[in-house]
Amino acid sequence: MKIPFMKQVSCYLAIMMFIIGIAPRVDASLAPSEIIALTQVDRSADIGKIQKIIETKAVNERLIQLGFTQEEVQKRLVQLSDQQIHQIALQLDDLKVGQDSALTIIIALLVIAILVVLLLKVTGHKVIVTK
Repeated sequence: MKIPFMKQVSCYLAIMMFIIGIAPRVDASLAPSEIIALTQVDRSADIGKIQKIIETKAVNERLIQLGFTQEEVQKRLVQLSDQQIHQIALQLDDLKVGQDSALTIIIALLVIAILVVLLLKVTGHKVIVTK
């Protein structure tokens, strides 16, 4: 049985699958409101998060190099408003730590190596290393 326009329909479907495949994935979520006031609990949690980062060795040494003492840092931290402290805490959350990116790179390289080995096995190729 021959279906009319089968070639055109199949080409159309192939093109549509390609277009759907290259469309970027979009995630939507609620945006936080700037009007909502922070409670005292939020301020203390944000200050605790900032304190933990300040107490790390690298950050502490850099602050000393810039000429700040621990007392000056604490004094300036207390002078900040709730909004400023919350903004700093959010920016600290967005920072990427070096260990995470190194682990990601190592995992990606291992996955690529495994895929190459599997591809060579499936195609029947052999790699011989000689001096």
